Amino acid sequence: MTDTTITSPTITGRSLAQLALLRFRRNKAAMGGSIMLLLIALFSFVGPLFSPHNYDQVFPSYVSVAPSLKPFPDPDSLQQVANGAAERARLKLESFEVAKGTFTAKITSDKPIDPRSIRYFDRVNEFKNTRITDTTADRLSMVLSGNVAQEYFPFGTDSNGRDLLVRVMLGGQISIAVGIAASLVSLGIGVIYGATSGYLGGRVDNIMMRVVEILYSLPFVFLVVVMVVFFGRSIVLIFVVIGAVQWLEMARIVRGQTLSLKRREFVGAAQALGLTDWQIIRRHIIPNTIGPVIVFVTVVVPHVILTESFLSFLGLGVQAPLASWGTLISEGAKNMQNAPWLLIFPAIFFVLTLFSLNFVGDGLRDALDPKDR
Repeated sequence: MTDTTITSPTITGRSLAQLALLRFRRNKAAMGGSIMLLLIALFSFVGPLFSPHNYDQVFPSYVSVAPSLKPFPDPDSLQQVANGAAERARLKLESFEVAKGTFTAKITSDKPIDPRSIRYFDRVNEFKNTRITDTTADRLSMVLSGNVAQEYFPFGTDSNGRDLLVRVMLGGQISIAVGIAASLVSLGIGVIYGATSGYLGGRVDNIMMRVVEILYSLPFVFLVVVMVVFFGRSIVLIFVVIGAVQWLEMARIVRGQTLSLKRREFVGAAQALGLTDWQIIRRHIIPNTIGPVIVFVTVVVPHVILTESFLSFLGLGVQAPLASWGTLISEGAKNMQNAPWLLIFPAIFFVLTLFSLNFVGDGLRDALDPKDR
């Protein structure tokens, strides 16, 4: 007889984090929202590196230009632009030709022409690299040559002649930074405060909740004005002010969850094992409130963006030439009839961010729900 050894296949266990990640990946809406948020973040933070324009660069020749994929300027308008540049230099334009992105102009005058006068051609947005290719001995006539500067404005320009595409990118940077930073502040303070209040209960809970109600009664705008007067106007101050207000609601939500969790069997078992109150809060209470907290954070971020927009509208938030999606939407609403693209493009990115955060929040809630573990 021969001995046969039966080997059982090894079974690899999965941690709670792996199971939650697996459930999250199965949620198509949550994965789509995550991809959309990633694309918006890349557009906002990486896009400016590949743009030839700055967010505060002004193009006087292209004020309130409609979105277009065609390059500017219009070839038919170059003759008029050259005439205007020559008139500002007190010269006469005798001839003007454009061929393959290069212009040739002949200018004359009754007096000798100062070579520095060619700077008037480079001061307009349509021409660049202007140089003198030929001149007469008496300097009463010169031939100029240069390049036609082609500019692209896929999102159009605003009422000051600034590229809206770059400003939407900048607005995404500020809005996303304000939303995430203020939400993290409210998350850090609110979760610890609410879990401590709900778990300890009794007189401590009453005192801590009365403090929250007193802070709730303070006018938000008045608090912002006072802090701006004392500390000055800055973006960092916006993070602190909004986060200092948003944590109050976070604390109430976490307290409500804690009141129901502290009566569960696993909390009683932890108390029987001799764990301290802080250990129970840190290891058992806070991790089991992650689901509602994550969902609430995904709601807080767009709310914070709207709050920042309101502060900027009052002159207490982001100031020009900086911009956020909120300020761009506010400016676009004022020019909605004459230049609707000023409202449409920032609103599209804001709405996409809002929906993506909601989908991601729902996916995280389902993945981190303790009942599904």
